[in-house]
Amino acid sequence: MTTPRDIACVELVELLTDYLEGALPPDEVAAVEAHLEICPPCRVYVAQMRATIAALGSVPVETLPDEAYDELLAAFRDRFA
Repeated sequence: MTTPRDIACVELVELLTDYLEGALPPDEVAAVEAHLEICPPCRVYVAQMRATIAALGSVPVETLPDEAYDELLAAFRDRFA
């Protein structure tokens, strides 16, 4: 068995959606999980994302007013630009 590669917190954030959706290859899952074992802030972040998905995951996008949809898109673009 090989040792998972080290990843930084920023990379974990980039991989998180695929991780939570089960879309990462096994070696990347191992890297994320190894990071989570040693990084309490990232464990909290993942827990918050899981809670958000559980709370809002069933809200259809179509129910958002156009203004809210546009504001969310702008916020994500600003945050990750």
